[in-house]
Amino acid sequence: MRSAAIAALAVAVAAAPVERATSAINDGVILNYALTLEHLENAFYAAGVKQFTEKDFLKAGSQDPLFYKNLQEIASDEQTHVTFLTGALKAAGVTPTSPCTYDFGYKDAAGFLATAAILEGVGVSAYLGAAQYIANKQYLTYAGSILTVEARHSAYLRRNQSPAQSPFPSPFDVPLDFDEVYTLAAGFIKSCPSTNPALPVKAFPSLSATSKGPIYQGSKIALKVAKSVDAKAAYIITTTGPVQATLSGHGDSYTVTIPSSAQNGQEYIVLTSCTSPPTDDNIVAGPAIIEVATKDEKSDSKHY
Repeated sequence: MRSAAIAALAVAVAAAPVERATSAINDGVILNYALTLEHLENAFYAAGVKQFTEKDFLKAGSQDPLFYKNLQEIASDEQTHVTFLTGALKAAGVTPTSPCTYDFGYKDAAGFLATAAILEGVGVSAYLGAAQYIANKQYLTYAGSILTVEARHSAYLRRNQSPAQSPFPSPFDVPLDFDEVYTLAAGFIKSCPSTNPALPVKAFPSLSATSKGPIYQGSKIALKVAKSVDAKAAYIITTTGPVQATLSGHGDSYTVTIPSSAQNGQEYIVLTSCTSPPTDDNIVAGPAIIEVATKDEKSDSKHY
């Protein structure tokens, strides 16, 4: 039944033409952007299910005795997303991007679990941020159907951390724009085929939080930039728009205080060259990924 539904959906997407806008971002570009992310996730899960066993994940803190079976299902979903998007692009006469070579950085099953939760959160933010630019209504529906699955993956993987994280930490998810997502993806990409279609995206200097321990609203955290920048402001990306955070520091080392209006869950910080709200023209570093916890999250994690 599931295979038949997938096949029917593939036929439908092949019949929908890619609408081409006059700007650099059009439906074909957005589908290839999504495919770039799906290739990354597909490679990540394919490696993980081969490298680690059911016992490895249980020892790493997974709360579900069926976790390995469900992880295989997540891997299958990502492979299906790759096949689906590739077929849609070919049917529309657009060259689909091919997989790159990746380095995900994890050293054990616990590291894989943590990276998986982050990747799924970024995937949700990527589809959510791209939705407003999709011109074809059918493609918007297809992207939405992938987004909801990625959100379920995210909730499940957050639950299977050690300690467990809330599967629904906030009533809203956070959208990210193309360059912000590509910056995060670029950290895992080592090289790509020269034949891949060029995407009108760029990567900002990477930004990472170096403070240890849980992060709460009001926490002061240290940030490290991959190279020296002249940052004048820091912003937390939220559903309703960027929220400025108190910033100090210079060069490649900064300190940010998490504002009370920051959402709980996976959040993103960017540094800008001025105090105006962040844009692709004034972001100088980031996003950095942080997890904003509720005050009782640690004590209540066994219930998630």
